[in-house]
Amino acid sequence: MDRIDVEYQSDGVTIAAWLYPVDGPGPHPAVIMSSGYAGVRGGLHGYGFPQAFAAAGLTTLLFDNPHLGASGGEPRQELDPLRQQRAYRDGITHLASLDDVDSDRIGIWGTSYSGGHVLVVGAQDRRVKAVVSQAMTISGHANSLRRHSPTDYEALAEQFSADRLGRSSGEAPQMVQAFSVESETYHKTMQRPPDERDGWVNEITLRSLEMYDEYEPGMWISRVSPRPLLMIVPTGDRLTPSEDAFEAYNRALEPKRLVAVPGGHYAVYEEQFEVTSNAAIDWFGTYL
Repeated sequence: MDRIDVEYQSDGVTIAAWLYPVDGPGPHPAVIMSSGYAGVRGGLHGYGFPQAFAAAGLTTLLFDNPHLGASGGEPRQELDPLRQQRAYRDGITHLASLDDVDSDRIGIWGTSYSGGHVLVVGAQDRRVKAVVSQAMTISGHANSLRRHSPTDYEALAEQFSADRLGRSSGEAPQMVQAFSVESETYHKTMQRPPDERDGWVNEITLRSLEMYDEYEPGMWISRVSPRPLLMIVPTGDRLTPSEDAFEAYNRALEPKRLVAVPGGHYAVYEEQFEVTSNAAIDWFGTYL
């Protein structure tokens, strides 16, 4: 399917995106989407989500987050959840400006880290008419505690303080690996064709971990309503734990739907792709 290179502005930063148009006369409903933690747009294109949505009649905008990939923003490789949320909202504005998009029928889709972002944006932005959140981050702090021993967590807090002091003196931000080279995420990313990981770097600023620890998108879930919310949860997820997602779903208000699929975090992209993509298409088809 054809895609078009587009750009839009968010917080003074140029956001690089691909627009997947729909054949036939508009205006069409539309969806905006971005990748998960430290990801770039080529990965989602490779899995086929934007193409599937466009084939179903949804004009789709897939963007690289600020500071990552082909998008602008300094320092490079900084994962700021608030700036990433604003990139969603400014992307909605970009979609609404297009002649062949119906500005009253725009939905948002997110996965993993961005699966948390769409909960917040869906709660805050009244232009959103439907939300799909997949394998989502619910609590950055809870995940940080799971991933670090108490001693390591305290040492990390000291590193945050040292990094802040260094930045205030004009030093470059401290950098850390985004993913261990032994991790499933690293191996899956490196196995993808080069064009699907173009611009991907296995490095983030240390401050990204601090902002992740502060990030609590699950706190917004009860405020997504009355916008319809679909949550797609892999039951064996340990990266963004499924138990957090199920607890959060119970706090969400109607209209809502839960689709649980077997497998770990990556099942939603791989062996369960047909289920997860079709569930999202059906949800957007119903509410957009």
